[in-house]
Amino acid sequence: MVSEGAEGRRARTLRAELALKTLTTDLDSRERLRRVLEQALVFAGATFAGVYTSGEADLLCLVESVGVPRTLYGLRDGYPASGGAPVAEVRRTGHPVWLDPGELAAGCDSRRLPTGEFHLAALPVRGGGCLLAVSEHPAGFDTDDRACLTLVAEAVAIPVPDEAVAGEELPAGSFDLAMDTGRVEVGGDILTLFGLGPDDFDGKVETLLGLTVPEDLPSLMSVVEADHMAIGDRELEFRVLQPSGPPKWLRLRGRLLPGGDGRPARLVGTVGDASQLRSGVNDVARVQRLAAALAMAGTVRDVSQAVVAALRKPLRADRIALAELEGDRLVVTVLDPPEPESWPELWRQEWRSEWPDAPVRTMPTLAAALREGRAAIWPAGTDLEPALAEVGPGGLAVLPLSAGGRVSGACLIGWDTPHVFGPDERALLTASAGLAGQALMRAHAFDAEHELVGMLQRQLLPRRLPKLPGGVAVARYLPTTAGLEVGGDWYDVIPLPDNHVALVIGDVQGHNAGAATLMGQMRTALRAYAVEGHPPDVVVSHANRLLIDLETDLFATCCYVDVDMEEGSAWYVRAGHLPPVLRHPDGGTEIPDLDGGPPLGVVTQAEFPMSPLRLQPGTVIALTTDGLVESKEADIDEGLDRLAHGLAVSDPAHLGLVADALLGNARRDDDVALLLMRYDGLATRPRRENWTVWRVPEAARHARRFTKRTLRVWDVTEEVDTILLVVSELVTNALVHTDGPVRLDLTLVNHRFRVAVADSSPRTPVKPTSIGWEATGGRGILLVEAVSAAWGTVPVSGGKQVWAEIALDR
Repeated sequence: MVSEGAEGRRARTLRAELALKTLTTDLDSRERLRRVLEQALVFAGATFAGVYTSGEADLLCLVESVGVPRTLYGLRDGYPASGGAPVAEVRRTGHPVWLDPGELAAGCDSRRLPTGEFHLAALPVRGGGCLLAVSEHPAGFDTDDRACLTLVAEAVAIPVPDEAVAGEELPAGSFDLAMDTGRVEVGGDILTLFGLGPDDFDGKVETLLGLTVPEDLPSLMSVVEADHMAIGDRELEFRVLQPSGPPKWLRLRGRLLPGGDGRPARLVGTVGDASQLRSGVNDVARVQRLAAALAMAGTVRDVSQAVVAALRKPLRADRIALAELEGDRLVVTVLDPPEPESWPELWRQEWRSEWPDAPVRTMPTLAAALREGRAAIWPAGTDLEPALAEVGPGGLAVLPLSAGGRVSGACLIGWDTPHVFGPDERALLTASAGLAGQALMRAHAFDAEHELVGMLQRQLLPRRLPKLPGGVAVARYLPTTAGLEVGGDWYDVIPLPDNHVALVIGDVQGHNAGAATLMGQMRTALRAYAVEGHPPDVVVSHANRLLIDLETDLFATCCYVDVDMEEGSAWYVRAGHLPPVLRHPDGGTEIPDLDGGPPLGVVTQAEFPMSPLRLQPGTVIALTTDGLVESKEADIDEGLDRLAHGLAVSDPAHLGLVADALLGNARRDDDVALLLMRYDGLATRPRRENWTVWRVPEAARHARRFTKRTLRVWDVTEEVDTILLVVSELVTNALVHTDGPVRLDLTLVNHRFRVAVADSSPRTPVKPTSIGWEATGGRGILLVEAVSAAWGTVPVSGGKQVWAEIALDR
């Protein structure tokens, strides 16, 4: 007894055989071939089917295909007949080839294959050609799929190229272009359209191209150059110059035919007058406005919004969507209207974050339009898949956005009520698609470069600001939106010893990747000089000399503020930069008007004077770059006053909100960096004492005596012996292993006692890995590490400071 499943599969094969028999010979040979190949999609589960046959030279060329674009599977337009590709093997052996993903990956063409698994079938057809089919089903082509494909291969009849009969003239509006020589035969009507007489035409296609409007020449060349054109029909409108009056619109319809048996590949088709199909100035004006908007569009989103603004209202469309083609997926960039409820339920199921994206293969009709590469229009009542039918129940237009020989996206325009597509609208849609495709390609290149420069700058700026003792800092950075102008502004917050904090903001001349790179170098240099313990003027002077030594044509401005969080005081240095703006606790503001130095990298022996600041708890320090305060309408002084007013009316308790409010009206034709710090003061001020250690034989004993007196004054009775041991070891190491002055610093804060010994040697003490019993030294650092809660070393003004902290049990 035959199972129900087997009966169903047999019925599928019978239906395929019946469908192929119903394809009459009355159809055009190419139309019949397309219908035959479509049966492979219907009955064999194929997602792509194409026919290859002998072409020019030693090539097997694609003559017709259906399904999703072949490029999704890395398939070519042609393969060498003597090569190792499946189509070549089938032509040589006459036997079918069935390849699974593993066998495809091991093949000679595996580097061209995209990621993802699919199965491939190649079967011989009459006339020495080959049927190529692809299936994405995990199991590939089963027995009945293979039987259906065999039926399809047997039904394939390769169309004979349309050859002009020798000695006969072409029809009046037809042309035949040889792709290898550029010689073209044209009918008499075409010469009339170009304003030429039979004796004025030399048979060269360049002669006709020279009469076209220069702006239309690139799109026309993409058709008449074989490298830019795939197999299939093409349609294009272009303009030719007239002796007087405006240019005339012509419409070209053509098909590229492969060569073979010594014949060159040819482009055949017709050229007709399209002037009467256009509505005159209105459509031309729309295209011009769209071209002007796209010329100003810098990003993919800008391109999409310009197309929506130019098409939806003039066409009275109910919805319009633009999507980029990324691999085998359509990623939507703009929807109008943007509400999910306005779009099909299948689209809402694919909603990701802001817009949906979906595989192209889920919409075969759309995939076919993208493969053809020309505008497709379906009136009301057309039987489409639900994902498309619900976009435009009253009519749907799909515009492939192509440029440079490939499709980069699609524009879908839908109407809810039955819509009549006139010739003028079709022309408008075709012209708009060409303009949008070119703009989308430019925007992709711009976005990629802009993201690269932006990523470079983001990596060079601090990821997060450190927690400060007695204060809070926030920063904001806004890159410019004008072109690729990203790169120069930076900020930094540097914790320093003894509860000091360095605030830095700067701006490198220029807006490009070079400025971003130099910004990273300057930020790193200033941080390194600050951590070494230099005062602000020395830090900035060192950075100035470094920039001059780099021998760059760029200069930089900078403002460096060293804040003592214990004392509530600060010193700042300006190098050609804006001064800090202070907001006092009572709401009053102050802009210090003291001299600064020149920009960094201008004068070798420049002076950078230090200026003092007094801070009370609640004071806010604001540092910014000129992008926030300078504009064409107002100078820097007015901008600083505006910044000061914004600080005065703000609530410093929420510093992040203050920063956001100050940036609310920032112009975006320049980078903007803003750094705010609120000084709160330390809840517990450290107690400090220091002692200059003399180089005498009893120096360590004097240091211990000073430490014991300090402990008695501070009423410290815990861990006295431990503290004295650490003082003795650190002072002894400094005296034995270094030259120059030695200073002992004692600090008590939050039940921790800190011992720090500074000397003039930059060499960090090395902890020994092993010490023999007979050794007389080398145990000092090991003892300090053993009895301390923490220890370490920091650079200080050309030398170093070795410190250790002892926890007190209070």
